[in-house]
Amino acid sequence: MHKMLSYDYFEAIRNANQWIGATAKAAASIPAMSVFPNPSIDWIAAWGQVTERSFERMAAKPDWGIESITCYDGRDHLVEINKKITGAFGDLIHFNVLGREPARRKILLVAPMSGHYSTLLRSTVNSLIIDSEIYVTDWHNARDIPVSEGSFDIEDYAKYLIDYIRFLGPDINVIAICQPAPLALVATAFLAQEKKDDQPKSLILMGGPIDPSAAPTEITEFGNKVNLEYLEQTVIQRVGFKYAGVGRQVFPGLFQLMSFMSMNAEKHAKSFSDQIAKVAQGIASEHDKHNSFYDEYLAVMDMTAEFYLSTVDRIFKKREIAQNKFTIMGKHVDIHTISNVAVMTIEGGKDDISAPGQCSAAIELCKNVPLKKKYSHVEADAGHYGIFAGKNWRTNIRPKVLEFIDSHQ
Repeated sequence: MHKMLSYDYFEAIRNANQWIGATAKAAASIPAMSVFPNPSIDWIAAWGQVTERSFERMAAKPDWGIESITCYDGRDHLVEINKKITGAFGDLIHFNVLGREPARRKILLVAPMSGHYSTLLRSTVNSLIIDSEIYVTDWHNARDIPVSEGSFDIEDYAKYLIDYIRFLGPDINVIAICQPAPLALVATAFLAQEKKDDQPKSLILMGGPIDPSAAPTEITEFGNKVNLEYLEQTVIQRVGFKYAGVGRQVFPGLFQLMSFMSMNAEKHAKSFSDQIAKVAQGIASEHDKHNSFYDEYLAVMDMTAEFYLSTVDRIFKKREIAQNKFTIMGKHVDIHTISNVAVMTIEGGKDDISAPGQCSAAIELCKNVPLKKKYSHVEADAGHYGIFAGKNWRTNIRPKVLEFIDSHQ
């Protein structure tokens, strides 16, 4: 019960800060205030506006915001999002471009379940949809999933991926971004063992911890040293009474957000102070760079306690995938059985979450894949997010990924 009260307590703090921001903005914006011109009033209104927006974004899933695209025929085509497979913990969605012939290239984007919604990949989808059929794993917020739906750990995640790949067929190209990279590798190996015809055409792994010990970072050191019982006692809470998942044990999104921001606290503090100044001076806009980034970054979701704890235990502590010892339902999944899938790894030279070497460990693990079907790339100037969004992705990484996919079709 006390963990449910703690969950509601932190939700109350978020609500209170949103309310304080809204109140400050409203009070400083009263027309009568203009009778007494004072720069501090503008600053109070600006602080309130930024604060309200920030805390409001933490509670809602962002919209994909992809309503239409301009294709190579020069016409604008509407885009509709269709659910191909629905599940308690996630859906397989398809971005259907209306009025366009189905694209020859099919891509499954495997989104991370690491605190943010799948909409984190919005710009990635936007950059690929123009000439590809795009499918995305759309994971649900654990706080909204009733306890009656059961548990969900990394084995369940891998089983979801296996079902998705089987459904999409052998001409699918899988791109796993960040956290799910090792599980996408396991899912591919499982299919290689069970039925080779179900394997994807290519597997692109981007910035994921295949072997966390290959290049230690602050996160891998934490995973190695922390005690699981300590984690369970300190960061795991039960969903409060406000949501459908009441009673479910989760690693709350707000806790995850605090850990994200603490890694670059000074940078975030400066970004918010700069935004307050811009709002006060009247030079900020609804969709400026700050809002575009933080509207997504601050939108966090809870993950199930068993998924978080099993990730720390089996991926980071025991290194089951790095040592090719991972099991699903007690059955060993041998990564060495992968032989017909083209495998590519992408890493960022400035990635402080999954440093270069962690993801490229997959190349060595896939020892039965011919050398001509393996490729590893390090984008020297890219950080963790830069490998799938932003300038480095658009100008350097995306062309290499598409060239790799097309060369192995």
